[in-house]
Amino acid sequence: MEINLIRKSGKFNFEAENEGGFTVQLDAKPAIGGEGKGFRPMEMLLVGLGGCSGIDMVNVLTKQKEPLDDVKINIKATRKDEEMPPIFDVIDINFDLYGDLNEAKVQRALQMTFDKYCSVSNILGRSATINFTYKIHNS
Repeated sequence: MEINLIRKSGKFNFEAENEGGFTVQLDAKPAIGGEGKGFRPMEMLLVGLGGCSGIDMVNVLTKQKEPLDDVKINIKATRKDEEMPPIFDVIDINFDLYGDLNEAKVQRALQMTFDKYCSVSNILGRSATINFTYKIHNS
């Protein structure tokens, strides 16, 4: 796995590119001189958590032959602002799941995702409390 970053403009605006050629813009918050031209690095960690847990949860539900039609993920996080560096304190991640899903299988899929499969959750969970919730929207 390899990521390359190049500075695009200003002090803190970078473009990151992965081996597949996909790019994402990063920037610092305006309070320290950023220009708001991209995700802040800590936001990228939350993007990684959402993507990793979403992929793993969908994979488990697919193996369970659950009819998942769609999923939306919302993440809210607080940081330990009194510490340096201000790492995450609490991360709340909510899944809105669409389809005629079995609640016990959804609960199991999410528990397995956060306890076993999602490597980003495993890393972030060493310093922050990660809470997950879900709501099933039947078709």
